[in-house]
Amino acid sequence: MSTIYLDGQNLTPETLYNLGYSNHTLAIADSAWSQIESSHNYLKSILESGDVAYGINTGFGYFANVTIEEDKLKTLQRNLIRSHCVGVGPSFTIPRTKMILALRINVLCKGCSGTSPELINKLVEAYNKGCFSFVPEQGTVGACGDLAPLAHLFLGLMGEGLMWDEDTQNYESAEKVLLKKNYEPVRDLFPKEGLSIINGPQIITSLLTEGYIRGKILAEAADIIAALTIECLRSLATPFDERIHMSRPHFGQITVAKRIRSLLLPKSEIAINTPFDKVQDAYSIRCIPQVHGVTWDTLNFVNTILTTELNSATDNPLIFSETQACLSGGNFHGEYTAKMSDFLAIALHELGSISEVRISRLMRKEITNFEYFLVQNPGLNSGLMMVHCTAASLVSENKQLCHPASVDSIPTSAGQEDHVSMGGWAARKLIKVVDNLQNILAIELLSDLHALVFLKPHKTTDALEKVIKLARNVVDVRDTDYNISPDIKSLYELIGSGALSEAVREYWEN
Repeated sequence: MSTIYLDGQNLTPETLYNLGYSNHTLAIADSAWSQIESSHNYLKSILESGDVAYGINTGFGYFANVTIEEDKLKTLQRNLIRSHCVGVGPSFTIPRTKMILALRINVLCKGCSGTSPELINKLVEAYNKGCFSFVPEQGTVGACGDLAPLAHLFLGLMGEGLMWDEDTQNYESAEKVLLKKNYEPVRDLFPKEGLSIINGPQIITSLLTEGYIRGKILAEAADIIAALTIECLRSLATPFDERIHMSRPHFGQITVAKRIRSLLLPKSEIAINTPFDKVQDAYSIRCIPQVHGVTWDTLNFVNTILTTELNSATDNPLIFSETQACLSGGNFHGEYTAKMSDFLAIALHELGSISEVRISRLMRKEITNFEYFLVQNPGLNSGLMMVHCTAASLVSENKQLCHPASVDSIPTSAGQEDHVSMGGWAARKLIKVVDNLQNILAIELLSDLHALVFLKPHKTTDALEKVIKLARNVVDVRDTDYNISPDIKSLYELIGSGALSEAVREYWEN
């Protein structure tokens, strides 16, 4: 089990995703401690001076103008955590909770929150010992950060609420789970520490990270599966000619066209033995570089914003010890990650939309010269008739999920927090779009496998034969009707693993 070091400066989407979905331990980089300590020391000097500073010795939100007595400051922070535990709905999965906790630690390593080294060490200890609280999915409006779910994240570490128990595979009393894990609950918080823990859009950002990482894997798979569908439909390679795409030189479009060429050329037995009497193909084939390409350009744009966000101070107020300043601002607002979640959902949906049209074409005898629904003994067997219905259902669901959440806003906290991002819902529905897209691509790949039966004995290109071999290792193509759902699930998992792109990457890079 390797150790990943956080410093508030260099966290990548890939690393955060691995902190959720792989087994690692966390540690704080030596380079981060001086800024953490300096920030905390300046916070202590503010308290010693008797100055009034928001969130340090005042109430919160609408109560920002209420000054709190010194002997009640620790109670203030505990009350903040408890009062903000208002989430509803099911808990985030454990991998997602791990990502959220790791990201919150990284943000605190930025050294702009005044958090004590002791608390940061306790958060790291919690991650390493597997102390993961019940964190409800619903309840954040994405400004002043993801307050409610982040409060739940920390509540368990106080020995209150629920926490995941690996032994029972269920959520149990946090106090009992912490005892089993030999973790001393956090009883006291230094002034501002409760606010520092919950103030920021780390729920949105963590889910966006997952959507981005999985989205990249699916975008690569979409390019590969589209190339295989081109072969199955015996379509023209002309639309992927480099000259066409250099005349409209969008990076994503050029990249997708190059990938398709690398998978289709040199010509396969299928292409060589196909009499090409077409003038041109339908848009779902001809425009693959343009449609898939803009998804890639969106992914690249999201990566830029996301990487900045992963390493940003999102607290309020922020402490700048080098200039002896404590400043109130709005870095907690989730607008950036909310917008990226909406943008990415729309871009990824389009891969599913065009995939569904290609699936439809594979089902039609007048287009393929195969049997309708790729069936042997039609009538007695229905073949893939209903598989296409599932794809259509998922595409239609994604259309609704792509309505942007971030165009909405509801004033909260008696009008003090009068513009919010709604990024929590934007990010959660992004994950739903990703899940649906993965199933749509699985259905297109399954349809290709059935179509290839009609093209025997001819084979496709060496690159695509590798893809076919991987797929046939997990599903059997049958000539009679059968329960198809397990095959869709198997291909869903294969696609999500990234194995398709690894199988053909050498062709892309040559």
